[in-house]
Amino acid sequence: MSKRDYYEVLGVTRTCTEIELKTAFRKAAMQHHPDRNPGDKECEIRFKECNEAYEVLKDSDKRAAYDRFGHAAFEQGGMGGGMGAGFGADFGSTFSDIFEDLFGMGGGRRGGRSSGRERGSDLRYNMEITLDDAFTGKTAQVRIPTSVTCETCSGTGAKAGTKPRTCPHCNGQGAVRHAQGFFTLERTCTACQGRGQVIENPCPNCSGAGRVTRERTLSVNIPAGVEDGTRIRLASEGEAGTRGGPAGDLYIFLSVAAHPFFQRDGADLHCRVPISMVTAALGGSIEVPAIDGSDATVKVAAGSQSGVRLRLSGRGMPVLRSKRNGDLYVQIVVETPQNLTKRQRELLAEFDQLSSDTTQPESTGFLSKVKEFLDGLGQRAADK
Repeated sequence: MSKRDYYEVLGVTRTCTEIELKTAFRKAAMQHHPDRNPGDKECEIRFKECNEAYEVLKDSDKRAAYDRFGHAAFEQGGMGGGMGAGFGADFGSTFSDIFEDLFGMGGGRRGGRSSGRERGSDLRYNMEITLDDAFTGKTAQVRIPTSVTCETCSGTGAKAGTKPRTCPHCNGQGAVRHAQGFFTLERTCTACQGRGQVIENPCPNCSGAGRVTRERTLSVNIPAGVEDGTRIRLASEGEAGTRGGPAGDLYIFLSVAAHPFFQRDGADLHCRVPISMVTAALGGSIEVPAIDGSDATVKVAAGSQSGVRLRLSGRGMPVLRSKRNGDLYVQIVVETPQNLTKRQRELLAEFDQLSSDTTQPESTGFLSKVKEFLDGLGQRAADK
């Protein structure tokens, strides 16, 4: 029987990329795999055919030779001698590419005896702190419900006076092998779940798990300068491992609550301070509270407008793992007087009459530009 074209076997074109080739091979191999089609000789033949085609086409030199000479390139002592059986020298590596896809054994054992000791899971704890705590730093106490090593059996899972014994089904290997057609499959032992050991007399306190659930109180050191979203790792404070395995880690995720006065931008702090119209016009000084609890004096220049920012160097948040602080920015907001008395209204009206273009240059300039704009519109309308 003549061989089919390798590209046809895998269902790809001659211009396919390496990625397209590999994807097609995995799909075809999964479809025709003998373990998925027990007793189907046709599928076994197709699987061999797919492997043979991929062995050639995945190699750039062999592929070039095949494109030029076809199957003749590998017959009678050609480049791929021995390919007719469907197994190249690196069949194992080729098949391993799809092994995880076929059986879902990714990350599984690759031979060797399993000890049954597994690392515990990492844990996450969300903690909210105030901006003041982030400024000063603190030591916080957290209560964590987690799995800890069983004291009764010291984590072995076996009843006192007994110990786990080697699994009789896999002889302690954690996996069993089955001959399937022309190759051997290795699967996780269902009797011991891949641990290689079985517990005939489980510990009554932990039911053989080697760990129990307890609530623990831990101290967490929060350094000064932490920001929202900071993650603190406590090594080996997570869930206990099974059968005496190492514990996982505990991760503290911090969130900083909003402050009623300050807004944070990295290490800098911002605040808005209202001042009277008189202070803005004549100038003066205002007291601004700083994050460290002290008061800072800020000088306001005469004629200051709303939105002006004043900078206080070094009065912001600490920069994590350094000896410097950010800055404090004070934004002035000029407050318009409200609930005026009759006399106050009279004084403001008198002030307005005495005002000149130099007293309120921005509003005067704006009104002049508006007048010029309207006059231009009128002129253009007249020209039409």
